[in-house]
Amino acid sequence: MRTTYLNTLPDHWQPVAAVFAAMGDTTRQRILLLFEPGEELSIKDIAAVFDFGRSTIVHHLAVLEKAGILSVRREGRQALYSVCHNMVLDSLEKLRLFIEEDLQDATALPQTEKGTNS
Repeated sequence: MRTTYLNTLPDHWQPVAAVFAAMGDTTRQRILLLFEPGEELSIKDIAAVFDFGRSTIVHHLAVLEKAGILSVRREGRQALYSVCHNMVLDSLEKLRLFIEEDLQDATALPQTEKGTNS
C-alpha cells in the first residue's frame, strides 16, 4: 500500500483536485454538457437554456475557468467561453460511463446484514 499521500496531496495532483471540485456541482455539469468540441458560447447563449440569473451563470463559468476546464476569449464586450481541450469532454463521458456501468455493477453486489459484501 502506498502511504506517501496520506497527509497532503502532492502539487502535481492539485489541478486534478480542482477539476473534481469544480465538477462536483450539477449546475456546472449541466453547463458543460451544452458545449460541443470547438464551440464557443456566450453568457447569453447559456442563460437562454437555464432559468438562472446572469450572476449565477458568471459565477459557475468562473469556477470552470479557474479549474482549467473552460477558457474565455473576449470579443468587444462579449465573453466567449469554450472547453479548453476536447479531451475534457471525452474524459467526462468516459467517467460517466464508468460510473453508470462499473459502479452500478459494484453497488448491485449482495449485502450482508452488517453492510459488507458476502
